[in-house]
Amino acid sequence: MNLYPRLPFILRLATVVACVVLFVLLLERDHLVKTLERREATALKRAREESFLGVYFGDQRIGYVKNRLEPARPDGYLLHEDAFLRLNILGENHPLRMRIVAGIDNAYLLRHFDFTLDSPFSHMTAKGEVEGSTVRLALTTGKETTHDTIHLARPPYLATNIRAYLLAGKPRKGDKIRVPSFDPVTLSGSDTVLEYQGLDKVLVLGRIYNFHHFVENFAGLKVSSWLDDGGKVVKEESPSGFVFIAEPEFQATDLGTTPGRELLSAVSIPIKGTMPDPERATVTRYRLTLPEGGEFDLDGDRQSLTGNVLTVRREVLPPADAAPCPGPEADLVSTPYVQAKNPAISKLAAKLVADTPGALARVRLLCGWVYDHIEKRPVLGLPDALSTLESRRGDCNEHAALLAALARSVGIPCRIVAGVVQMGGAFYYHAWNEVCLNGKWLSLDATRNQIPADLSHLKFVQGETEAMVKISGLIGSLKIEVLGEGEKK
Repeated sequence: MNLYPRLPFILRLATVVACVVLFVLLLERDHLVKTLERREATALKRAREESFLGVYFGDQRIGYVKNRLEPARPDGYLLHEDAFLRLNILGENHPLRMRIVAGIDNAYLLRHFDFTLDSPFSHMTAKGEVEGSTVRLALTTGKETTHDTIHLARPPYLATNIRAYLLAGKPRKGDKIRVPSFDPVTLSGSDTVLEYQGLDKVLVLGRIYNFHHFVENFAGLKVSSWLDDGGKVVKEESPSGFVFIAEPEFQATDLGTTPGRELLSAVSIPIKGTMPDPERATVTRYRLTLPEGGEFDLDGDRQSLTGNVLTVRREVLPPADAAPCPGPEADLVSTPYVQAKNPAISKLAAKLVADTPGALARVRLLCGWVYDHIEKRPVLGLPDALSTLESRRGDCNEHAALLAALARSVGIPCRIVAGVVQMGGAFYYHAWNEVCLNGKWLSLDATRNQIPADLSHLKFVQGETEAMVKISGLIGSLKIEVLGEGEKK
């Protein structure tokens, strides 16, 4: 049975890109450009040996990570990291490959890195050179290369899967360590906080060991890591369901022939209560159960949050002569993943709206064009507008990136948002857009050609790639009860 015609708007949705981004960031945060406070020569020496981590989703191995650190002349080391991930989406296996080659000097300072992410319909590379606390990047998506310069507070160090520096000070239970970091995929810097939980019994390779347990607050998510007495990571677990476990090569790379759990159904949220017709209702209320400590964009524009009850109101369309908002600038600019100033994007947008007066009519036209011309299918990778325009394929993430670029190129502020949408008896993770007209934000969904988006669209985050990580924190924790059009006592 072909599911694609029945599920045109949930193919991969925000879930897969969130998982891909989280998977990449989990690896990079350990192996790329984290700032270290200690210089552990012993730890670095031990890390030269080749090591493997099996990657699990639930209880099934779906990939592996291979690490190797070797001396490099005249002074320093090279880290080689290869990762493979196989995701089951709607019954089809989709491979994802990642490779990092990073150079560090004898003081463990990062000197350069070369990062590649590949899937059947997506390819991107990020290369960087580091001088002091300045990172100069070249990011290539599709056929376009974007250059950028990032200024950090301090020179970045490189950490490996040996983290003896966390144990060097003999931490006590409850001790916290703050670690500033920079990520070349989201092109952003952030701080993570690790809290020592003491010794913990963990089952690894059929035996129970006492390992040092750290919980890391990473981009609003809590990631658990377990280290042996030498500081080597033996297990790591993310809230999205990804688990990394140290294993021998033959075991880590044995993925078998049985597909892993189907990702979309595994992370969908069952609907509790009776859902009103989302396309006709003017207001709908939901009771939410959210993960502790999560930071979400729930209260604003058409949504209002009181306690744990979210009220969503259908927007009134602005008049035909509505004008684009003069800002905010962040939702008008061209970015590495929303290339509004690329000639292919800007020429197409200008051509499409040339004979269409009025911002609302232009928004309708651009949304309809994306809906009609982009084949709806999964594309594993980091969604960007230019690649989507070239390939003419993608799911909600690619639709949202392309629509944002087209709208921005003709002066209409447009942002990407993500959350969940109802389909059948469940909510699925999804991405769509908002445009600003006459001083108000208006929702629209190019994968369903809806303006405004129906009231089953519940927004949790807004932004580009870095915002997708927050969505992962909802997986396994979010519960939704439909209260209907009236408050439920």
